[in-house]
Amino acid sequence: MSVLKSWTGGAMLLLALAGGLRAEVTVSQSNDPTATEQGLLSALWQERSALGAVTAKRISAITTAPKAARKTGAAPEITAQWLASQPVPTGGEQFQCLASVLYHEARGESLEGQIAVAEVVLNRVDDVQFPGTVCGVVHQGNNRGCQFSWTCDGRSDVVRDSQAYAQVAKVARAMLDGAPRDLTEGATYFHTPAVRPSWSRRFVQTTRIGAHIFYRKPVQTASN
Repeated sequence: MSVLKSWTGGAMLLLALAGGLRAEVTVSQSNDPTATEQGLLSALWQERSALGAVTAKRISAITTAPKAARKTGAAPEITAQWLASQPVPTGGEQFQCLASVLYHEARGESLEGQIAVAEVVLNRVDDVQFPGTVCGVVHQGNNRGCQFSWTCDGRSDVVRDSQAYAQVAKVARAMLDGAPRDLTEGATYFHTPAVRPSWSRRFVQTTRIGAHIFYRKPVQTASN
């Protein structure tokens, strides 16, 4: 195939994309290699004239990739502005458990720090090695103690800072409703920098946010 025939075919494709313009051009269906170039030159001239009639706006429309549509019903990313616009949250037992753990473990943290702690709790719920509910994860314990010390330290768990609780309750509601979990890279553990628990050496540190260092389990392979 000659370069001229190839260019002509491409021009015809652009005409088709432009839509609505009808150039009076007959495309040969012949496979005869002895066909002359004169007919092709005539067709090329007519195509050029037709292309000149395509507006710049139309060309821009057909050469710009469409924007990806946002999925309907997708949970929004939590921001301080978005959180402030939310109504007072409500929910059942699982909501209350998540709000409580955020209050006792992260009420003094930044918004990111609160979200990160919520991620750990929900990542555990999704992990078969932990209880399958938020309340089960929060109150899990054994003969060595509790997963979250505030649940069994003998101190009162009464909420004394209502403003802080109102904040973490909104975070808890949003996270339970499916807000993104992309801060801790799947972490299921955390501790403060003031301690260095022995288990931390067996896990992969994913990030540090505020007063907490986050970890996830190492990737398991068939040989270990």
